[in-house]
Amino acid sequence: MNAYEFLGQEAGIRRLVERFYALMDSLPAAQGIRAMHPGNLDESVDKLALFLIERFGGPPDYSAQRGHPMLRARHMPFPIDAAAADAWMLCMRQAMAEQVPAGPERTELEAFFQHVAQHMRNRP
Repeated sequence: MNAYEFLGQEAGIRRLVERFYALMDSLPAAQGIRAMHPGNLDESVDKLALFLIERFGGPPDYSAQRGHPMLRARHMPFPIDAAAADAWMLCMRQAMAEQVPAGPERTELEAFFQHVAQHMRNRP
C-alpha cells in the first residue's frame, strides 16, 4: 500500500490538508507562517492537496496543471527560516496526529514532511 492509499486517497489527503490549514489559521505559534499565505486559503489547500496526491502515488494532476513542482523555487519569495519551518511542522504534526493512525507509516510521513519543511528554508 502506498501513502496515497494509506491516507485514504484524494478524500483523505484533502481532509489532512484542510485540517493543516485550519490549524495554521488558529494556532498562535503559526501566525508568522499564516501571514505568508493569502487571506483565503482555498487555492493553497488545492495546491498542497494536488501536490501530495501526486507525490504519494495518486493521479499526476498537480504536474498536469502546474508543471514540475519546483517547491524550493516556488517558495523563494517567502522568508522561510527555522521558526517558519517549525511552525509549518507544528501544524502538520497536529493535523497528522488527528487524521493519520499512529504507526510506522505516520512516522515515515512525518519524516517526509520534516525534510520538505527544512528544504524550503531560505533564510538562516
